Amino acid sequence: MSLGSKIKQLRKQAEMTQSELARRLGISPSAVGMYEQDRREPDSKILSKLCGIFNVSGDYFISSDKPAESSVEVSEVFDEFTRRLTTQEGLMFDGVPLNNEDRMKIIDAIKVVAAIARQQHKKMSEGST
Repeated sequence: MSLGSKIKQLRKQAEMTQSELARRLGISPSAVGMYEQDRREPDSKILSKLCGIFNVSGDYFISSDKPAESSVEVSEVFDEFTRRLTTQEGLMFDGVPLNNEDRMKIIDAIKVVAAIARQQHKKMSEGST
């Protein structure tokens, strides 16, 4: 994973916009965008600030490994996705802005797929015991 991808991933996990991160770093939002696109590399001062903001070591940015992630229930990921889907401004699907009805359709579709997967998982678990 590239340095820019790591910065972007951490920023998104922290639910921060590029502007918010830029403000905390004392740089322009376009500089953050350039870092995330790997068009520019942050200097050591900015890297140090990034470590503090995201609570990661400097090794995280220079290593190619992702930090160890704890186990997470799909329901937690779905809840987070639902929250972001309902609150994120400017969401688009194939270049078309999503309205609230579109957002609810996506959420409902995921609920249906999750319910089907849950039933199939339950059947498989019962069959293996």
